[in-house]
Amino acid sequence: MYISEIFKSKKPVLSFEVFPPKKTENLEKVKSTVTEISKIKVDYMSVTYGAGGSTSKLTPELAGYMQNELSVTALSHLTCVSLTRPQVKEMLETLKSRGIENILALRGDIPEGAEFPLPDGYRYASELTEDIKKFGGFCVGGACYPECHPDSSNIDEDIDNLKRKVDAGADFLVTQMFFDNNAFYDFRDRCVKKGINVPITAGLMPLTSANQVERMCVLSGGASMPSAFTKILSRNINNPEALRQAGIAYVINQIFELVSNDIDGIHIYTMNNPDTAAKIVAAVNGLFDIGE
Repeated sequence: MYISEIFKSKKPVLSFEVFPPKKTENLEKVKSTVTEISKIKVDYMSVTYGAGGSTSKLTPELAGYMQNELSVTALSHLTCVSLTRPQVKEMLETLKSRGIENILALRGDIPEGAEFPLPDGYRYASELTEDIKKFGGFCVGGACYPECHPDSSNIDEDIDNLKRKVDAGADFLVTQMFFDNNAFYDFRDRCVKKGINVPITAGLMPLTSANQVERMCVLSGGASMPSAFTKILSRNINNPEALRQAGIAYVINQIFELVSNDIDGIHIYTMNNPDTAAKIVAAVNGLFDIGE
């Protein structure tokens, strides 16, 4: 099923992100983890592509496993930073052969020292989005940054670029993680004023350990941390279990507030942790209409 059709039939939509292993020999272990996560009812699950396409061969396999063996609507990430246009076409054919109908089109992080863009490659995700749409047979999602993409000079320029991505055919958007709901509301208002009218899903990550915090904020493009969140971190930094519970509680509170403000969807970055995902969904389950 196209994810765009899910958005038409209901809101808010609830989804998870999982990631494939770096090594093929660990695939069965990750499949087992994903099977456990899939027992928690959500509308769809996404599979990441890996930095520089490092898990590119395993992404279609794990997405196909979810789609065909677990009967979960799968959203396969596809980054173009290390791919030529012919290689993208090959990947699209692979995904299609596995029954995947949904792709999150991403530029991806540029590997240090790598040639960019590649000859006959892509500079922007909007170009990838356009090619996927021309290939046909896929619903395409795009990424967005509530607090500005790190490569953009300001938020207005960033939203102009996002509008180009939507005009190229993006059917819905998923945000990078954020911790300040007000930043998301401001971003959503700016998108509406710019004429971006596709569904925007809020990406949330429960930071459940101290070593996640700095690393994840860098990956999120420098998401700001409200004082309420920094107080939680400082208060529990030396108590791992208390910090884990506090991180989960913070995301749960974010979800309740976002849903009360007419959010299109919630996308939880699970970090392949079934227990954390289950605790969050158990607390917010009444907010989402997930079929059996």
